[in-house]
Amino acid sequence: MRKKGIRILPWILLLAMLIGCQSSKPKEQDLMRINSANGNNAKKVIFLMVDSLMYQAIDQGIDKQDLPALQFLIKHGQYYKNLVSSFPTMSVTIDSSLLTGAYSDLHRVPGLTWYSADNQKMIMYGTGPTEVLKQGVHPVVTDALIHLNGSHLNRNLPTIYEDLARQGLKSGSINGLIYRGMSAQKLSIPQWIQAAASLPKEIDVKGPDLLSLGALSNPFQGVKDLPDGLTKRMGIHNEFAIEALKYLIHSNKLPDFLFVYLPDLDQELHKKGPTGLRGVKELDQQLQSVLQTFGSPEKALQDAIFIIAGDSGMTRILPEDQNPVIDLPSLLGDAKIMRPGDAVSKETELILAVNETMAYIYLLKVDRSLRDIANLLKDDPRIDFISWKENEWNYAVQGSTGKQLRFKSGGNLTDSYNQSWTVEQDEEVLDLNTNKIKHTLKYDEYPDVLKRLSSSLRSHQGEFLVVTAKPGFEFTSGNSPMHKGGGGHGSIRKQESLVPLIISGTDQKPEYLRIVDLKDYLLNLLTKKTQRNQ
Repeated sequence: MRKKGIRILPWILLLAMLIGCQSSKPKEQDLMRINSANGNNAKKVIFLMVDSLMYQAIDQGIDKQDLPALQFLIKHGQYYKNLVSSFPTMSVTIDSSLLTGAYSDLHRVPGLTWYSADNQKMIMYGTGPTEVLKQGVHPVVTDALIHLNGSHLNRNLPTIYEDLARQGLKSGSINGLIYRGMSAQKLSIPQWIQAAASLPKEIDVKGPDLLSLGALSNPFQGVKDLPDGLTKRMGIHNEFAIEALKYLIHSNKLPDFLFVYLPDLDQELHKKGPTGLRGVKELDQQLQSVLQTFGSPEKALQDAIFIIAGDSGMTRILPEDQNPVIDLPSLLGDAKIMRPGDAVSKETELILAVNETMAYIYLLKVDRSLRDIANLLKDDPRIDFISWKENEWNYAVQGSTGKQLRFKSGGNLTDSYNQSWTVEQDEEVLDLNTNKIKHTLKYDEYPDVLKRLSSSLRSHQGEFLVVTAKPGFEFTSGNSPMHKGGGGHGSIRKQESLVPLIISGTDQKPEYLRIVDLKDYLLNLLTKKTQRNQ
């Protein structure tokens, strides 16, 4: 599924097609329990997360009069072009921040790929077929379907679904990978996944009142025919999600809050790069059909609040002849690096976890320092910066120049999010602008970088570096999926970090324009029980 970039369940589907067995249909679930406790007069909140939606494409399409639905929602609502994503800009981390209202130092999902020092194993939610096959189908599928929501996502940090349930409000998720709630749900595992991953026929999970996850959890089975077969990516695509949403609208079964994940645009941009309008035009047509399901676009905004957001931007990866892929093993000398699928041994010195345009590098040997490893990388002109933590301090070294900055939480500098910092050495490394007289700190090329970077450095146990690539480049550990001439993300620059946010159906505004702050905004909308025609 996403990312980020490439989503988890589509890769499971690819493996399933290679195995070639038949799938089993999930059991029908009761849709009646999602009816709003506030009745039909309560204004619903529909959040559509569009994977890799970028404001540049929206603006271009509106200028060409090609996006009537988005143009309508923007004209009758709020349109922001600078919503700050999470870091790394990979979907599982971003969704975790959105739904918990916290960065990864608290929600504990540090990326699409990472190393668990507690369990001494690589965690991989599904990046590409080569990595999945080398890592093993069983660990990838169980991490994605069971452990991600069951144990990796911090159990002590409530999701919006859990908070709403405690307040007697109903919620739902259509194709969202982060779905933990308080309602007992089941994932129905097709036979071919059971065989490949050694999984039972059904898995008990906790989710929102409505949990729809393609063919794995299809509460519409028996009441609405949705495209969720083998040739339809098991339902993890826009058509399934949009048709499911339209059914809920038409049948008057919308919960108070509904999260809908739309992945199709991301897959197109990874292949072709972050230009072109075909995918955004298709999205607009789908949105238009949703608005019309209410009777008219105007009626839609009377009945519901629509929030549409991208989760990350995307950078064009240079073509193959311009050496766009940074092969990390080749830069790390003769260090003994754990290979995909292998177990940690006494000889293992380094472990690599690549998330497209960022990577974690884990150090297991006490006779070397993180700074030693950083020195092996800093001279490559394709590397943006290398960062690590030492006690309360965070360090960042700029690629090519070797310039260094260090910072820590607390101090006499306050940023635009009311966060305080102490910053020393060369501010150019993270493009900071400080005013020592006014005690202010501003960001430019790296939005909210001090909080996002320090959170990533404290997101899980272990001694590790965070490495980011300059625009046009991406990392590989030898088996990572590559996007030469296409698009990639994961890094922290504004091209990959700033995403559009459209809010229609309410005049209430978010306090801060960060994905991590939207949970509080959504709860405020929902608990005020916004009424029709307000």
